[in-house]
Amino acid sequence: MSLLGAAAVTIWHNVPPEVRADYFEWHNREHMPERVGIPGFLRGRRYAALTGDPEFCTLYETESLAVLTGADYMQRLNNPTPWTRRVASQLRGNVRSLCRVALSLGPGQGGLMMSWRYDVAPGQDAAHRALIEERLRLVMERPQIVGAHLCLGDRAASAVQSEEKKSRPVVALTPAWVVMVEGGGERDALEEACAELLPAPALLDAGALDLASGLYRLQYQRAWNMADQPS
Repeated sequence: MSLLGAAAVTIWHNVPPEVRADYFEWHNREHMPERVGIPGFLRGRRYAALTGDPEFCTLYETESLAVLTGADYMQRLNNPTPWTRRVASQLRGNVRSLCRVALSLGPGQGGLMMSWRYDVAPGQDAAHRALIEERLRLVMERPQIVGAHLCLGDRAASAVQSEEKKSRPVVALTPAWVVMVEGGGERDALEEACAELLPAPALLDAGALDLASGLYRLQYQRAWNMADQPS
């Protein structure tokens, strides 16, 4: 299993040009360290788009879905710092889904990641999941592919309101299906494998709705560190 833990928070958003310098400092020095310091949060990663929209994608890996509805996380969400309030109010194109990890394959993490987010037409979930799991197992056989994941959104958990959410200008979209494939080599190898095994027409034919995808490059990563925990 390449992802750490059994659940994940997947986030996408855009950052206006006038906010970017503040955003990077906030995310690098306060926000991600704060999140990964919450009990049950294991690792955080931020990616920037090479193709696709929104520009930034953040992935948090957690021990379980219960962590994402638990008291420690909610306490943090309901007590955002002044810096968080300032930056969060400027983010645009927000997409956020709290997910359980349905499948995670691979020997490690890559510096490049293809992501797809979407819903699935009623009555097609089982067939769609079988297709995705089959294709992810096949993509893992391709050279330079180091991770392949299917995460299924939890609507109830994603819909929980908090003070931090109120700081954001609009309600975030909450896709029910998130697929990610990580590349540990050349960009072409990742794009070619995904174009052959996970092309948009095949996903749409299998019931995908409101499909959005993008190629992302890793910018920043922080893992849980016992030294960061209060004594």
